[in-house]
Amino acid sequence: MSTALAASGDGDVLGVGIRRRRTVSWLAGLAAGLLVTGVVAVGTGAIGIDPGTVARIVGHRLVGLPGEVTWTPAQEAIVWQVRLPRVLLGMLVGAGLAVCGVALQAMVRNVLADPYLLGINSGASSGAAAAILFGVGAGFGQYALSGSAFLGALAASLLVFVIARSGGRVTSIRLLLAGVAVGYALYAATSFLIFASGSAEGARSVMFWLLGSLGLARWDALLAVAALVIGGTVLYLTVAGRRLDVLAVGDETAHTLGVSPDRFRLRLLVVVSLCVGVLVSAAGSIGFVGLVVPHLARRLVGAPHARVVPVAALLGAILLVWADVVARVLLAPQEIPIGIITSLLGAPFLLVLIRRLHSA
Repeated sequence: MSTALAASGDGDVLGVGIRRRRTVSWLAGLAAGLLVTGVVAVGTGAIGIDPGTVARIVGHRLVGLPGEVTWTPAQEAIVWQVRLPRVLLGMLVGAGLAVCGVALQAMVRNVLADPYLLGINSGASSGAAAAILFGVGAGFGQYALSGSAFLGALAASLLVFVIARSGGRVTSIRLLLAGVAVGYALYAATSFLIFASGSAEGARSVMFWLLGSLGLARWDALLAVAALVIGGTVLYLTVAGRRLDVLAVGDETAHTLGVSPDRFRLRLLVVVSLCVGVLVSAAGSIGFVGLVVPHLARRLVGAPHARVVPVAALLGAILLVWADVVARVLLAPQEIPIGIITSLLGAPFLLVLIRRLHSA
C-alpha cells in the first residue's frame, strides 16, 4: 500500500514537472514568435523594408545603435512613426482581448463567451458613432473619437452592473443576460445615430470603425493601453489564476474553498470593462479574438488559468498582428477592416467548436 502511494505521489510530481516544462517551452516559443512577427510585420507593406534594416532603425531610435545611418529618412519615418506603433498596438489589443476572453469565460462559465458579451463593445460603438456623426466629445481634441468611445464603454459597463445587481447577487447568468440586453439596446442606438445623421460619408466612417482598425495607433496613446493590458489585466489575472479556476467550477465550490464568487466576479467585471473599453476605443470592434484564442491556449497548456492567461496573451498578440498584415496588403493600397479578417478566421473555428460540443 505504501509503495503504491509513494509511486502515485512520484507520478503526480513528475506530471506537474512535465506540465510546467511544457508551459515554459510554449511561453518561450511564443515569445520568440512574437518578436519575429513584430519585425516582419513592421517591414511588410506597400514599401517593403528588410528585417535587418527594421532592427537597426529600432535599435538606433531606442539606444542609439548602430552609430552609422545606412537607411533613408523615409524608411525611418515609415518604421518608427507609422508601422511600429501600429504593430505594438496590435500586440496589445490582441493580448488584451484574448486575456479578457479567458476571464469572461470563467466568469460566466460559458465556453462561447467573448469580451463583447457584456455590451461594452456596443457602448463604445455608440460613443464613437456620436463623435463621428455629431461631433460629440470635440473638447477632447484629437482624442475625440477614442475618448467618446471609452466613455460609452464605461457607461455600458455601469449599466450592465446596475441591471445585474438589481436582483441582489451578481451571478453569472444575470451578468450574461444584462450584457446581452444592454448590447442589443446600444446596437440599436448606434444604428439610429447612423440613420439620423443622413451623412453617407459619416456612415461609412462609422462602419469602418465598427469593423476595427489599427490605423489610429500613436505613440502617445500606447502607454496607457500598455499599462492597462500588461499591468492591470495580464498580470492580475495570472496572479488570480487559482480563483479563476475555482470560479469556473461553480459558486458552491468557490464558497467551500473560501472564495467569494460575487465579490470576485465584480472585480473581474471592473477589470474586463476597463480593458475592453480602452481596447475598443483604440482599435474599434475586433471580434472572435477573445473567443478563439482562449480555447487554443487551453489545448496547448491545459485548463489552469495561471498557465492559460500568459499563453493566451502571446497567442492573441501574434494572431492580431498577422491579421493586420493581411488587412493591409491583401487589397493594397486599400485597407480592409481588421474585423473582417478575424471573423473569417474565427467563424470556421466556432463551427468546429459547436460541432464538438454537440458530439460531446
